[in-house]
Amino acid sequence: MDFGFTPADDSFRAEARAWLAEHVPHACGRRAWEGALGAAGWVGIGWGEGGYGNRTATLTQQVAWAEEYARSGAPPRSGHIGENLLAPTLLAHGTAEQKSRFLPPIAAGAELWCQGYSEPGAGSDLAALRTRAEPAAGGRSYRVTGQKIWTSLAHEADWCFVLARTDPESRRHHGLTFLLLPMDQPGRIEVRPIRQLTGTSDFNEVFFDGAHARAEHVVGAEGDGWRVAMSLLGFERGVSTLAQQIGFAQELARVVRTAVENGTADDPVVRERLVRLWAELRTMRWNALRTLGGSGGPGAPSVAKLLWAGWHQRLGEAAVQVRGAAASAGPADWSAAAPYGLDDAQHLFLFSRADTIYGGSDQVQRTIIAERVLGLPRQPKG
Repeated sequence: MDFGFTPADDSFRAEARAWLAEHVPHACGRRAWEGALGAAGWVGIGWGEGGYGNRTATLTQQVAWAEEYARSGAPPRSGHIGENLLAPTLLAHGTAEQKSRFLPPIAAGAELWCQGYSEPGAGSDLAALRTRAEPAAGGRSYRVTGQKIWTSLAHEADWCFVLARTDPESRRHHGLTFLLLPMDQPGRIEVRPIRQLTGTSDFNEVFFDGAHARAEHVVGAEGDGWRVAMSLLGFERGVSTLAQQIGFAQELARVVRTAVENGTADDPVVRERLVRLWAELRTMRWNALRTLGGSGGPGAPSVAKLLWAGWHQRLGEAAVQVRGAAASAGPADWSAAAPYGLDDAQHLFLFSRADTIYGGSDQVQRTIIAERVLGLPRQPKG
């Protein structure tokens, strides 16, 4: 397949590569890095609407930027939730005032966001959420009560977009409202980091004290939160998937290199496994290109999630397989100050265990395909 990059795309790619080559070696601190990206106009290039301090780029140029970013070894993004999830939602459903208030700080890398969706007992079944929001005195804000879980980067975020139930008599997806809530509310919002298998704590529990936790911005209309939330979940698909696959290819290359260096590549079973991983990764790339821009139908995002989540887990398993017994020992002796010393293969293996759960579990993705694509009877829900 010829994806068809134009000379203008090649020029854009060269500019991106040069900028990254100059700035990545000096990246220091996640907030400072977001600010550097914003100052150069690299945040929000896929919004389709400029004027917020961002440059705009065609779909192919967005792919070029994402691929160059992954290849450069640049730091993981802290601002991607605001840039790729909230911003497109505001462009589609927000008021002019909301756009002018929130989009420039996102484009500048000055305000970071987290997503208040999942809850205990309602992680994959979002319509079962129990967080409540009630109008405060005067009707200009909402008091928010409840708990969110698996909230990525909540410990760093300035704001959170929260899906809450504003109609106490409603059930399932009815009576929900999409709220924007500042995280800097001492004594009103508590963030508790969740330690993962890898020893890091990128996920958090977030507790909202209904007596004081306030939200003053509604996106869409009260009670229309489900439609807004589902619109948000449709963003950040093909382009991000292609960039993700650059990282996958780099991980696979490290596994292959290890297998060659320690001789396990001579085992025909290991060789077959590595070749299969390579072929499946190439297939995922062609599928991502085929569905780029939303042309793959309603089940395309679920198919892509099923493909890459299972593949990445199998890569993690292969990474420790080629290490053999050495994979059971860390790179440094255990100490109380650093109990989680992991090498790249061990981190890949442990982190990838969650791939088939977060972002919609495999079971949820198969249900979406069954009901929305194949037209099978809907699964009964309580």
